[in-house]
Amino acid sequence: MKKITILFSTLAITCGVNAQIFTDGFESAEGYTVGDYIGPGPNGSSWTTWSGTEGGAEDAQVNSSQANTGSNSIYFIGNNGPQDVVLEFGQQYTDGLFTYESAFYVPNGKTAYFNFQATQTIGQSWAMNCNVANGTVSIDDGVTADLATGAYTADQWFTLRIEANLSTGRWQASIDNVCIGVWNNSINTVASLDLFPTANGEFYVDDVMFDHTPYSAPALNAAISGFNMNGNIVGLDVMPTVTVVNAGTSAINAFDVTVDYNGMQYVENVTGQNLTSGQSLDVNFTTSIPLVGGSMTATATVSNVNGGNDDDASDDDACAIMDPVVPAVGKVVVGEEGTGTWCGWCPRGTVFMDRYETEYQQYWAGIAVHNGDPMTVAEYDTPFSALIGGYPSALVDRGSEVDPSGMSTDFFTRLAVAPAAFMSNGATWDPSTRELVVSVTADFQIAGNNSYKMLCVLTEDGVTGTTSSYAQSNFYSGGSNGVMGGYEALPNPVPASQMVYDHVARAITPSFAGESTCFAPVISAGDSVTNQYTFTLPADWDENNMYIIGMLVSPNGRIDNAAKTTIPEAIANGLIEACNLSTGTILPQLDDLFKLYPNPANDHAIVEINVKAESDVQLRLLDLSGKVIAANDYGTIATYSVVNLNTTKLNTGVYLVELTVNGERMTKRLVVE
Repeated sequence: MKKITILFSTLAITCGVNAQIFTDGFESAEGYTVGDYIGPGPNGSSWTTWSGTEGGAEDAQVNSSQANTGSNSIYFIGNNGPQDVVLEFGQQYTDGLFTYESAFYVPNGKTAYFNFQATQTIGQSWAMNCNVANGTVSIDDGVTADLATGAYTADQWFTLRIEANLSTGRWQASIDNVCIGVWNNSINTVASLDLFPTANGEFYVDDVMFDHTPYSAPALNAAISGFNMNGNIVGLDVMPTVTVVNAGTSAINAFDVTVDYNGMQYVENVTGQNLTSGQSLDVNFTTSIPLVGGSMTATATVSNVNGGNDDDASDDDACAIMDPVVPAVGKVVVGEEGTGTWCGWCPRGTVFMDRYETEYQQYWAGIAVHNGDPMTVAEYDTPFSALIGGYPSALVDRGSEVDPSGMSTDFFTRLAVAPAAFMSNGATWDPSTRELVVSVTADFQIAGNNSYKMLCVLTEDGVTGTTSSYAQSNFYSGGSNGVMGGYEALPNPVPASQMVYDHVARAITPSFAGESTCFAPVISAGDSVTNQYTFTLPADWDENNMYIIGMLVSPNGRIDNAAKTTIPEAIANGLIEACNLSTGTILPQLDDLFKLYPNPANDHAIVEINVKAESDVQLRLLDLSGKVIAANDYGTIATYSVVNLNTTKLNTGVYLVELTVNGERMTKRLVVE
């Protein structure tokens, strides 16, 4: 799909306006003395603080313990303040070429942060945020996370440069002159810089510079103003999005876009367009690109513009630093988001929950926990709301509270953590009684005990309602609070007739905390524990649009792992017998009949089938979505049999080996490394 948007109405042609330039190195030659506050200092007309109080706790002082050049820098330390230093750019820039550059020194284990304010009245609108932590510089615009990411080394100076063509919407970031990302900013104006030490913040800043020049539009110019690979997980196939803007004065009707990654080139040919000056086109690739491990640069290039070269090659390419996360085998991360139709900021949660579902695919289980509206499940909402301070807020695997837009950091951290157990769901469904019986199984990979707990959640997509209580309050209406996935074009509130709710938590059992009934006091690696849960689905729930999310909660209260399946997928997996809930004992396992080894497997796995009498036997290999990879019907056998599974062509991951004996289905999980 290719989406056209208008980024600007006209392009400014060069006129004889002098560039506005600011530099500050905090040196004695510039009038500074160590210990000076910079607010009332030599450049005091530009430096101030968030509150406007200069020379006090909010201000920064000249420091000589670190310097990028010369002898001095300015020093920030605090836990969400009180320092909060503002560099005013002198006006709100809405077009032309704006450049900011400064050097940073971040001690090991510490963080740095700054933002660009979009208006001259600070606190109204944030154009960009930059977080520096744990060896990574990450830039977002308040709507999209990780627009540019790059590496830095703690305890060493590095120079960060932001170049924004406000006329075309193209923003670019570089570290030490190496591009780390190009993007289209949702708010395309700048007015000031805000330096602020957030939690665990400590950093030095030196050699601050900004300038602004008019933009001269050539006749024919296709520029890349955005590049997103649309994924960051090893093993996933992604389809990038490249935004191309007509940054010239002549119409553009055709061009090629090439993405170069891991030694391969992928090309999209775009024809039949009529992009006038200022229009942009989102080119969504139709060819998937497999992500591989390791840090490398992906580049996007626009060429063959109207059949030839355009008049400005400097904006024809874009970069993205790719260092995909290697997921732990069998891991699924749970994101729980607090929301409500009454909450005007909650469309932000909706937008990001949808985005994570698309980008994180089988590694993500998203749950929208509603509060104060017709979709509220009290048994879920009450304990969940006690863990958050406001709406929208979210928990990733029940860790610390974050904004829904900021779940990606915790997601990638949790995705790399090996789970204690692999999880799977089975089910039976009776459409006449609408009874759904679910089995949730934990196959332990390490030793455990009955401090682990298990629970099951049902979610539904496509939920609608007709009453006014289904109307969504929308503070993004009109666009004054920025772009938010289309909500800026919708009214406040959005009428119920226009709202469709996804990821809606419909039921939770046995409780928010879960139960340990089926867990033995001591669990060995290789043991399996299964619980069963029974639901009767109301007639207005669409069983074809629902997910089963089985969870294992670790002794520290965090979600260790999960399994997410549709109801048909769980039915295909088969219902597994659970423990005897009246006694809490574990029922005998099936190892005498059905053995699977080695597990994990590399190039092959052995399935042992040990039937005692003539039996009808079938064997299937499935992926976790229920897709059949291989199957064989052995007919009637009456002896011990061995089946060799060739796993050399399987991707690394978790699979289901399903044995059916006389109609009784048994499933074991196989890990392929």
